[in-house]
Amino acid sequence: MRTDNITKSKIVIIGTGMVGMSYAYSLLNQGTVNELVLIDLHKERAEGEAMDLNHGMSFAPRKMKIYAGEYDDCADADIVVITAGVSQKEGETRIDLLNRNAAIMRNVVAQIIKSGFHGIILVASNPVDILTYVAWKASGLPSSRVIGSGTSLDTARLRFEIAQKINISVKNIHAYIMGEHGDSEFVCWSNAYVGAKPLVDVIETIKNIEFKDLEAIHNSVKNAAYEIIRRKKATYYGIGMTLVSLTSAILNDENRIIPISAYNGGTYDIVNDLYIGLPAILNATGVDHVVRLKLNGKEQKQLDDSATMLRKILDQMDF
Repeated sequence: MRTDNITKSKIVIIGTGMVGMSYAYSLLNQGTVNELVLIDLHKERAEGEAMDLNHGMSFAPRKMKIYAGEYDDCADADIVVITAGVSQKEGETRIDLLNRNAAIMRNVVAQIIKSGFHGIILVASNPVDILTYVAWKASGLPSSRVIGSGTSLDTARLRFEIAQKINISVKNIHAYIMGEHGDSEFVCWSNAYVGAKPLVDVIETIKNIEFKDLEAIHNSVKNAAYEIIRRKKATYYGIGMTLVSLTSAILNDENRIIPISAYNGGTYDIVNDLYIGLPAILNATGVDHVVRLKLNGKEQKQLDDSATMLRKILDQMDF
């Protein structure tokens, strides 16, 4: 990965569906990079998307080179973001997507690595924890350079809902969703803060709000994707913005703490050799390290149960 001048940056997006293009559109609007390559199995679609984005260049905050490319274009990319895969259907869990998407992921990663790529792989395809592990195994790269979007979007949803509930800016809400990006995820309430004050202390000072109200928020966050899919068939704006945030943290060497799908090699007392949603410090090298939070007994069990479930699925797969 280039680190000599972080203002020069190249991103490759593999998959020009709604998630990939919401990410691309957010990159253009925020001026995050100066070179963006779109790759899709259907080359004409990628070409059309590149044309459409380029026609908005007059209104972008910076000049960007945007074009449809091939896997060879991954060779000198800083980050390759994988959004390719079949879509989640209404009523289908993220785990149900596994068998349909694992083969796609292996094929995509093989072509990325064949190009000579030496940057960071960011996976956004679902089920993201499983497919990030598949991508890591297929790539041969260090685990620090293969990450997934994990619970970063879930955490953003949580912070928004808490902010709405207590009428305090979302930028001052510090709370994390950990575990699988899916049904077994949980909120680490013991490490939730408003500014520098524990959230549980804050709600004690607010009339008509109890802790059970926050648990209800968690349930709505956990089911948010299903509710959005029921209404509009897919989710993409939120994850698009989330991926830009992860991209910026890497390209700008920010050392920012974000809950992502990261490799647990012993940081937490759960089964090892898997990817799961954990708070991690992101910088130009990828994952600098996973942040170990002090969990209470309930949270430790929730994380352990989530990891055990993911490990059982991985054990059933042929690597």
